[in-house]
This record gives sequence, C-alpha cells and structure tokens, in this order.
Amino acid sequence: MKHNLNVTMLLVSMFFVAQLIGLYVTDYYLVKELPLGIERPEFNPQTSYIPVFAIILVATLIALVIARLRFVRLWKFWFFLSVIFVLSISLSAFFNQYLAVVISIIVGYFKIIKPNVYIHNISELFLYGGLSAMFVPVFNVFSISILLLLIMGYDAIAVWKTKHMVKLAKFQSESKFFAGFLIPYGVSPFKKSAKTPKRFAILGGGDIGFTLLFSGVVFAKYGLISLIIPVMASLGLLSLLIFGNKNKFYPAMPFLGGSCFIGYGLLLLFNVL
Repeated sequence: MKHNLNVTMLLVSMFFVAQLIGLYVTDYYLVKELPLGIERPEFNPQTSYIPVFAIILVATLIALVIARLRFVRLWKFWFFLSVIFVLSISLSAFFNQYLAVVISIIVGYFKIIKPNVYIHNISELFLYGGLSAMFVPVFNVFSISILLLLIMGYDAIAVWKTKHMVKLAKFQSESKFFAGFLIPYGVSPFKKSAKTPKRFAILGGGDIGFTLLFSGVVFAKYGLISLIIPVMASLGLLSLLIFGNKNKFYPAMPFLGGSCFIGYGLLLLFNVL
C-alpha cells in the first residue's frame, strides 16, 4: 500500500470533491461567458487536442528549464499569476467576479508567498474548475479522448523512462509549493520546523485537471449520468494507492485515464439499456 489508509482515503476524497466542484463550475459556464472579459482559445473542436498537447509540451519544457537553472523566484511568480488567473474564473461561479479576484490574490499569497498547507489543498479543490470552464467548450468527445490517450502515454514515459516529471515534482517540493494535492505525514512541509516530514502523499495537478477535462466534455454532452466517470476515476486512484509500492513513483494518468474510459463505456452501456 502506497500510503496508510487514512491518508489514502483523504487523498481520494479530495480528488473526488475536486471533480464535483470542477463539474459544477464547468456547467455554470456552459451557458455563460467567462468573467473579466477572458476569452476562450479558438480551436477546432475536432482537432483541438493538437494545439493543446503542443502547449502542454512547451509549458513542461519551460518548467524543466526553470527547474534546471533553479530560477525559484521566476517559478513562484509564474505560478502565482497562474493561480490568480485560474482561481478567479472558478470562484466567479460562486462570488461576484471582482470579489473572486480579491479572494484569489489572498489565496495566492498564502499559497505561494506565505505557504500554508491547508489553504494550499483547499484552493486546489477549486483551481481546476477554472481550467475546465475555459477548455471544455473547445473539445468534443473524440478530441478529448485523443488528448487523454496522449497524456496517458506521455505521463508513463515522463515518470518511468525519462523521469523528468519526478525531477520536476522534487523541484516543486524543494521550492515549498506544489501543483496538486500534498498531504504531509504529521508535519506541514510549508512551515519551518525542527521536525522534517519524511513522507508526503501527493497527487499532481495534471492528474486532477486532465481527468476533470475529460469528465467535463462528456458532462456537456450527456449531463448528470456523466458523474459515473469521476466515480470510476476515484476508484482507479484508490486502486493505484492500495496496490502501489510506497517506495516508488507512479504515473497516475494511465490508471486515471483508463478508469475514465471505463466510466465512459459504462455510460454508453447505460444509455443503450
């Protein structure tokens, strides 16, 4: 078992809640414009996986260069702006858009400048809804399926072969912040202490975001029955954490993506029945 039962159930529960919040935010914006005059990218829904995957590769390359050169301040500045931008979109589904910006700036401060593990994880629950709201309309089920397959393959290569995703995750941890859920064993990794945590339970932001993006595209077409996809994805994550070795790094996307496709298959079966 990769983590103890309490940490495992907490991580899976947070993942599932993030999916539900993300789907709510996605649904909110399906019939509304994004706040603050933000425009969605104009991609062909049939081929949108091509430019989006290219953007992911370029962004990863930039992140690796920053990590390689140890430009921690640049990394924090980039991350700070990204958090404010995406979180403002997500929170505008719950609050006035200007209040959402203020909240996002405050959260960004305690997430990046003065890190707090509780604010970090709570904000992660809402972040990915903003990304989903922005990108779901530029995909259809075919294109998001191709993107998910590409991400599954890329994640496996990046963790098991080149291992650059492992290096990037370690750089984020050393920089005192992390894109995704981070649960320390017994002590906060964001506070100076004589006691240093030896282990963390982590789940990368990409694992949360790409799963939600697939669920969101299917949700836009099929409605509430699509909730079977985050349920199956959560079960896939639970299986990985239960059967995984605590001393190994695993690419989560092959497991989460496979579970998403199983969920989609069940959805189609239910529609036929």
